[in-house]
Amino acid sequence: MQLTRPIIYLLAVFMLAMVQPANAALTIEITQGVDGALPIAVVPFDTSRVSGKFPVDLAEIIGSDLNRSGVLKAMARGELPASPHYSKDVQYSRWRNVGQDYLVVGRVLESSAGVYTIEFQLLDVLKQKQLVGRSMSAKKRNLRSRAHQISDFIYEQITGTRGAFNTRIAFVRAQKDAARKYVLQVADTDGFNAQNVLESDEPIMSPSWSPDGKSLAYVSFESSRPEIFIQQLATARRTKVSGFSGLNSAPSWSPDGKFLALVLSKDGSPDIYTMNTATKRLKRLTEHRSIDTEPVWSSDGRSIIFTSDRSGSPQLYEVSAEGGRPKRLTFEGNYNSAANVSPDGRYIAMVHGDRGQYKIAQLDRETGNLTVLTDASLDESPSFSPNGKMLLYASTLGNNGLLFAVSIDGRAKHKLSDQDGDIREPVWGPFESK
Repeated sequence: MQLTRPIIYLLAVFMLAMVQPANAALTIEITQGVDGALPIAVVPFDTSRVSGKFPVDLAEIIGSDLNRSGVLKAMARGELPASPHYSKDVQYSRWRNVGQDYLVVGRVLESSAGVYTIEFQLLDVLKQKQLVGRSMSAKKRNLRSRAHQISDFIYEQITGTRGAFNTRIAFVRAQKDAARKYVLQVADTDGFNAQNVLESDEPIMSPSWSPDGKSLAYVSFESSRPEIFIQQLATARRTKVSGFSGLNSAPSWSPDGKFLALVLSKDGSPDIYTMNTATKRLKRLTEHRSIDTEPVWSSDGRSIIFTSDRSGSPQLYEVSAEGGRPKRLTFEGNYNSAANVSPDGRYIAMVHGDRGQYKIAQLDRETGNLTVLTDASLDESPSFSPNGKMLLYASTLGNNGLLFAVSIDGRAKHKLSDQDGDIREPVWGPFESK
């Protein structure tokens, strides 16, 4: 199948054909590490004062998170030279001798049945001092979230950048069983706690997080034609916001959450519009005989970047959110599509095609340099983490769509997938409000 992704997405051919088995739980596999990552040891937390078996392995979750960052490398559990749970019990020389820069120790106390207090300390091995120590309450249902929060504390303390482990991702899974279904799901960034947002016998596509993380916009074909919905995650309440004749496609939230950019063909060829989500008032931004699609907002909300084949091949363009003449952004390669903008606005991730290979690339808007980050041949749908340090994307291996994440320098990569299945169109959610 020749990959002409904007056209395929717009006409929904890709999604209509996308059906493979998918039922297993998501798992993490580190496929490419980073030489020079900072060594850190995470000691299993003491759970001796908990009645019964503690439900999760906090240290394992934290170590896995830190490994996926590409910045830190957690020591293998079998290589730990000791198992302290308090800083006062740490013999720093033992950890220095095995090359560790940082050490995490912790313990769990049971406040009451099913209610816990988690305490942890991050220690600087070379300086022999505590960098951060926290205590937090937890219930059984949010233990994994607390582990991700600890990972965020550790990551931020060491790197100075806010961690994004305790955020969520959304994606579309195609299932093939007795009742063929498409499922829009939301999960933790490590793939656990997957929850169904919508199940349908017809394709679902183009999920987009609201800036507050409380809603998803998406395209559903449940009425046998594309329509755009907004669905609140907490209540499952949803509203159809666009069901015009022709195409209703590719919704994208503005940074302030007040507008959607979307693709409509109700007035002729597919063009970019904005919609006020409160009043449903539309503003047409492009008017061209070509296919304009895949709009995303700039980080400041002043412009919209989109894909168009108006130059003869799919390339990225930018137009003011108030309208005007679009400006072409990409010139390297004969195919650039599916833009996603970094939170600081400096980088634009995209699908970059060259000689039949489709990889994830990144354009530095300050320097104009285009860097290819992945090495497969059929990658798609890049989405920045909310701290701008990783990119989530989908790739096709064999007949299956799998999820991957790659660091913005391309040095660290991991696979987030199941043993069989077809998972597409991932999008990384925002930070939770502090």
